[in-house]
Amino acid sequence: MIGGKTIMFDCGMHMGYHDDRRFPDFSLIPKRGDYTQSIDCIIITHFHLDHIGALPYFTEICGYEGPIFMTYPTKALAPLMLEDYRRVMVDRRGQQEQFSVLQIHDSMKKVTAVDLKQTISLGSDIQFRAYYAGHVLGAAMFHLKVGESTVVYTGDYNMTPDRHLGAAQIDRLKPDLIITESTYATTIRDSKHARERDFLQAVHKCVTNGGKVLIPVFALGRAQELCILLDDYWERMNLKAPIYFSAGLTMQANVYYKLLIAWTNQKVKDTCITRNTFDFKHVSVFDRSQLNAPGPCVLFATPGMLSGGLSLEVFRLWAPFEQNMVVVPGYCVPGTVGYRLVTGKTVTLDADKRIKLEVRCQIHHLSFSAHTDAKGIMDLLRHVSARHVILVHGEKPKMALLRTRIISELGVPCFVPGNGETVEVPSRLVLKVLASEKFLTKSQSNSLQTSIKSKVDDVSAPKRHMEDVSLSSIHDIRSAIIIMDKEKTIQVLNPEEALNVLNVSQHNFLYRCRLPLYISGMNDKDFNAPEVFDRGPTEGNEISGKELMKPSKKCCRGIQEFSGFQQQYDLEDKDAENELIWAERKEQENELELEDKGAENERIWAEHKEQEGIPHSVLEAMVQTVYKHLVKQLGDIVCYKQDNCIVANSVCIKISSEKTQSGTENKAQYIFTCTWSGQDEELARQIISILHMMQIASQASA
Repeated sequence: MIGGKTIMFDCGMHMGYHDDRRFPDFSLIPKRGDYTQSIDCIIITHFHLDHIGALPYFTEICGYEGPIFMTYPTKALAPLMLEDYRRVMVDRRGQQEQFSVLQIHDSMKKVTAVDLKQTISLGSDIQFRAYYAGHVLGAAMFHLKVGESTVVYTGDYNMTPDRHLGAAQIDRLKPDLIITESTYATTIRDSKHARERDFLQAVHKCVTNGGKVLIPVFALGRAQELCILLDDYWERMNLKAPIYFSAGLTMQANVYYKLLIAWTNQKVKDTCITRNTFDFKHVSVFDRSQLNAPGPCVLFATPGMLSGGLSLEVFRLWAPFEQNMVVVPGYCVPGTVGYRLVTGKTVTLDADKRIKLEVRCQIHHLSFSAHTDAKGIMDLLRHVSARHVILVHGEKPKMALLRTRIISELGVPCFVPGNGETVEVPSRLVLKVLASEKFLTKSQSNSLQTSIKSKVDDVSAPKRHMEDVSLSSIHDIRSAIIIMDKEKTIQVLNPEEALNVLNVSQHNFLYRCRLPLYISGMNDKDFNAPEVFDRGPTEGNEISGKELMKPSKKCCRGIQEFSGFQQQYDLEDKDAENELIWAERKEQENELELEDKGAENERIWAEHKEQEGIPHSVLEAMVQTVYKHLVKQLGDIVCYKQDNCIVANSVCIKISSEKTQSGTENKAQYIFTCTWSGQDEELARQIISILHMMQIASQASA
């Protein structure tokens, strides 16, 4: 059950049983009346009997009348498989008929065919899409979405292309859950080239020695793959031993393969204009009169796994002879004759339990299975990136090992439920919200990747459009205000809009950072107060003009070291410049005979400051240096000076001075106090970083 909906993936049978256990236990389906009311839809991945074998029974005997979906090739080929199975089980083995030919056709009439990557909507809640799975003609994976819950069901798939089909292809869907087959949960197959070489060498050796080769296969899929391989090899090696395939079903299947060429790989498509790959030159139809014919031959007989039919009949006749060989080309379900062969167990034929068949022929087991191996499973899981994994369609001990590997390497929860066992998997919560145009515009201007497509023109308008907003995609959630109204409608607004909607005033929180800086080259002897440049003659002060000018030399050097760039003044040699100024002022002083030397010094100093543009104090010089540096570093952000402060947006840098004790020496310390409001936190961080770099430059120059 997904999002309150019940979806049935595949409706197959167990090939190892011939009693009631062959079909699923439909009594486990939660009942909401009959089966039609209990199940919202059935999705079939491909035409193999272990995925579709019970469908006619479920629809025509159990009475399910609801929607059924499968791909076009699956709908075309499924009746052939089902009719062949019914014929083998009833006409040849005399078992009770589970469904008739008519019921097979009636069941197929209920099926809706879908194409790859076609989005199908069922009601307002259910959507699904098919993806190419390889494996057999028409096989598909399905991505299902019910509400906001998402599931990928793989069915059987192959991550390696073969001679007539391509590899599985699916988008990076990141679903809540992926349900994947695990037939080869622990097997890493060798290269396809090596497998083909071993197969061809074994068959060639057997027929050269006069033996007969039996290859039990299902009529669709592996039969075509191996026929292509042998037909090409026979042509290259000019071999004369006949190759047969069982009549009827395979011939019909080849017709469909020719018609459905678009579902094959690119090589087959490219050559179909000059020669159809499925027009075999060395493969002909088998006749039962040839069962005991002398001489070597190769026979493709159905069904696979030696589970009955012609393949089992031929096996009984050829198995006692050492020169003959049985090639088991893929996986066999436990309980089948093929499984007992490949595991080395004594073969007891179900037709007569009192008779044990002594197997003397060669048994050659090769992995020509169209199932992916353990590496392919892991590759698919990494690509799809599901939040949870469920393993099905495999052997329990091997599935347990694969589960451990998935948890260890991928770090996602993995489950291996048994038949009838329930597993609960949480899905992600996606909220539908209303997003204002101002919020969307700001998000886009900040280069935020959002999944929002439409916009709301006016947050106060009564009619709005609902949109899916992934809040995890908004990198800076502080730029949004989320509001839920009385109708439980969720809105995402810009902060200014939220104030109007809520009818409240804005409250600003101010943050403060205090950054002390020591100015190298200056101490308490250089100035008794921060305003060292303004220290003019006072009453009782006997200092001369020369003594007045000397402190400015150290102060200038300290300011230069603080800035770190020597850009405060354009003079290369400040000491020489100060001496030049002093010489000029000394000459003027000697010419003047004023009674109040203090007033004269003050006048001279004021004129000098006015002419040279020198700051009136070290503090003012500090403000000017920081201001120029911030203007250069902040670019388009407007800065201005106000008293001993520098302001940029809501960020205010106040510069003040203190004196500190360092041993026996008093040191000059300047304090930068930054205050800012929440909306300018990033700007404040940038400014503090700039001040910190200036502090480092000052310490380095010291």
